[in-house]
Amino acid sequence: MSTTGITLEQAEVAVKAAKAKAVELGTVMNITVVDAGANLTAFARMDGAWLGSVDISQKKAKTARFFDMNTGELGKLSQPGGSLFNIEHANGGLITFPGGIPIKNADGDVIGAIGVSGSTVENDHAVAKAGAEAVQ
Repeated sequence: MSTTGITLEQAEVAVKAAKAKAVELGTVMNITVVDAGANLTAFARMDGAWLGSVDISQKKAKTARFFDMNTGELGKLSQPGGSLFNIEHANGGLITFPGGIPIKNADGDVIGAIGVSGSTVENDHAVAKAGAEAVQ
């Protein structure tokens, strides 16, 4: 794992790419980028995006970084009977449905994460993926 987190410039690239994907999908989103320590690095609330999704986007980004996996994958493990059932109650509240993705550098080291909320979980994931891939 890298000890160097995402830079502001890289975070802004991720937000820009995520916004472009949201526009392409015809939706508006809240987009959060956190660094390697899960600290807020960049945030954008597109005009008209749900206020309730601000917190969700931030928790998705933190969740993806805390566990270095897509939040949707964590969600599969946290279902009743799953090995991580009830994990969403840890760390002040996690989000375990799609829309949070770790951000990696060209060497594959996790340097931060992106969390997106404001539409369907499929759209949230697609927008987050566009942002994460723009940094690589």
